[in-house]
Amino acid sequence: MAGNKVEICGVDTSTLPTLSHERMRALLEQAHAGDVEARRELIQGNLRLVLSVIQRFHSRGENMDDLFQVGCIGLMKGLDNFDLGLDVRLSTYCVPMIIGEIRRYLRDNNPIRVSRSMRDTAYKALRARDALSTDAGKEPSTSDIARYMAIPESEVVLALEAIQEPVSLFDPVYQSGGDAIYVMDQVQDRRVSEEEWVRSLSIDQAVSRLPDRDRAIIRQRYFQGRTQMEVAQEIGISQAQVSRLEKAALQQMRKYI
Repeated sequence: MAGNKVEICGVDTSTLPTLSHERMRALLEQAHAGDVEARRELIQGNLRLVLSVIQRFHSRGENMDDLFQVGCIGLMKGLDNFDLGLDVRLSTYCVPMIIGEIRRYLRDNNPIRVSRSMRDTAYKALRARDALSTDAGKEPSTSDIARYMAIPESEVVLALEAIQEPVSLFDPVYQSGGDAIYVMDQVQDRRVSEEEWVRSLSIDQAVSRLPDRDRAIIRQRYFQGRTQMEVAQEIGISQAQVSRLEKAALQQMRKYI
């Protein structure tokens, strides 16, 4: 960035043209008649409108080049569908089209897909929370919001959780001079100790190093709980052979572990 120069998608925004109302109307008539060059000039003359709209989404952390391109799609849809007989400015008509296109892009590219009905419930809950906060002068509980909306509290909780942005395990939660503490450092499964987890991982690695037949025997015997006779019938060898192969495989695994 230098002065008023900002480059998005390789476009120097400081050089973007502006069109007068009369020129824009003339270009619209030509573009709707099939004039490709008029349509191109019309798009170029309204790129500043796209830039002004995507600034609203700057805080979401999205790539601005991507939003600019998506916004341009919304702009082109607006230009192509604009009715010259409407008593409304082109920018007034195109802005909702650009915003809608960007919102669809953000929704479709969200790592967590949320249904439209649940998203609508969440937005209604947010509006209800604001209304209750204004009336009561304090933050309402989910049960207060549920009563206000006349729906079960569980629906409010699920809807509000569904629209939360996902948190990365590598997001720092604390840092003071030394090494940062990340979200993953505070995640722990208390059902399984660290020693048990390491032992299980070591066993999996040892099993993966066995020959195919030995690995199949160990998995069926110790992971699926099958008897030596059942394994013998499955593989097509005798029970005595299964016993010998199993013993040799266990000895081999002990070396790896």
